[in-house]
Amino acid sequence: MAFVKLVKNNAYFKRRQVKPKRRRQGKTDFYARQRLVRQDKNKYDSKKYRLVVRRTNSKFIAQVIYATMQGDKVLCAAESSELKRFGVTAGLTNYASAYCTGLLLARRLLKQVGLADIYKTNDKIDGTFYNVDEDIQDDKRPFKALLDVGLAPTTTGARIFAVLKGACDGGVNVPHKTKRFPGYHRAQVEEIKGKRGKVVDSEKTEAKFDEKVLAAHIYGDHVTEYMNKLKKEDPAKFKRQFSRWEKCFGAAKVKTCRDLYKKVHAAIVKTPERPKAAGNKKPTKTVVTPGYARVYKDSKGRKWLRHFRQTVADRKERVNNRIAAALSAAQDV
Repeated sequence: MAFVKLVKNNAYFKRRQVKPKRRRQGKTDFYARQRLVRQDKNKYDSKKYRLVVRRTNSKFIAQVIYATMQGDKVLCAAESSELKRFGVTAGLTNYASAYCTGLLLARRLLKQVGLADIYKTNDKIDGTFYNVDEDIQDDKRPFKALLDVGLAPTTTGARIFAVLKGACDGGVNVPHKTKRFPGYHRAQVEEIKGKRGKVVDSEKTEAKFDEKVLAAHIYGDHVTEYMNKLKKEDPAKFKRQFSRWEKCFGAAKVKTCRDLYKKVHAAIVKTPERPKAAGNKKPTKTVVTPGYARVYKDSKGRKWLRHFRQTVADRKERVNNRIAAALSAAQDV
């Protein structure tokens, strides 16, 4: 019989360490999180903020979060589903809506921390690089946050970076480059071949960034172009795919996505606050039967009984009242 070495023995299981729960579930990249959360020792107890962006099947969620020993705390949040009150009732997961979500979060956050008057929005939304870090106007530094994309793929043109662009144009300092925006073309090496197909030389092209492509995505021009194309080629498919967009354009009284999102940007800058939900009004309660066995009644007609404990003084007073009532009754007889 061949010798079989026992690898997973008692010593192996004693040294074995279980990975964190969210790592086992595939929800958190702790290698990236550690570098986003770790604070310098000379900045002890000063918060390090993260711009956390997540995309679901129906909306974008953007939050500004800081870590504590007890857990993460959310300072401010915005969702693309909130764009419905600004007039965007369709396409809540496209590039333009992601940009609006970042813009909404930035303006809401700066108003919350008292920096909205110092750091304004970008006047020209034309796709050019803009970060408020370069233009400090006051002794108060701009609000800085680091982008946290979680496990989302960071490819060039990804919609998650539209939230970053919206937050930067809204006045928040998020360190970034233009490498992940649509319209960026990286440097490439082109081979020069001779007559026989042999590589003779090579030429390196420079990296380019076209701001117009990014601006077109911010205003949803690619959506408008596809809608018009589909409307001509296949009206049935257009009605099935873009019926919500037609209602959205009709309600906003616009014809293109560019006109719609221009209105939305202006409305977000004007009123970025989250409207307070009208909660349930507390029903007024009245006392039907007073005393220690008290019966209450509310505005909806519901009744309930509550017993109250008597004090020694109350008991003595009740006994004296009964004695006095009995004496008065005996005198009457």
